[in-house]
Amino acid sequence: MEIYLIRHTTPRIAKGICYGQADLDVAATFEKEASSILSSINILEEAKVFSSPLKRCTKLAQKFSNNINIDKRLLELNFGDWELLKWDELPQPDSDIWMNDFVNVTVTNGESYKDLAKRANEAFTEIISSPEKQLIIITHSGVIRSILSRINNINLKDSFDINIQYGQVFKLYKQQNLITLI
Repeated sequence: MEIYLIRHTTPRIAKGICYGQADLDVAATFEKEASSILSSINILEEAKVFSSPLKRCTKLAQKFSNNINIDKRLLELNFGDWELLKWDELPQPDSDIWMNDFVNVTVTNGESYKDLAKRANEAFTEIISSPEKQLIIITHSGVIRSILSRINNINLKDSFDINIQYGQVFKLYKQQNLITLI
């Protein structure tokens, strides 16, 4: 089974803004980015497409299929009270505490990275139990990092060493119960 983890294209938001579950639209470069992503994958007719419910993911998912499986567990980290604030204007010392332990510390009215990893990996486990030969999952960098950290046995605290660009495609292969990054 082929599994594609795809980060959404560039969102329409100024640099330096904290966003996770804010429902941002895509940037003006969307069509060009989407075209590049689509040309990098040999899409099978029977491919099954999954997406985070946010616009920046569903717009890309619609390029793959009219039949999209929306899964809220594929949402980005919930930054709670920090959503859409400038990173350099986050309340201190709360932001320092979070930066020192983002895996376990929960942002006020949000969630911890450990919470995201739990829900994202539950979704991933369920999705890959599908009998299809090709699965396409369009989601966010936090979700992708948490899945790749599980597959590659990397501690969550070290998963931000995995660089993930907008529109980046990660191809995985599942054979029996073994999943490998190609």
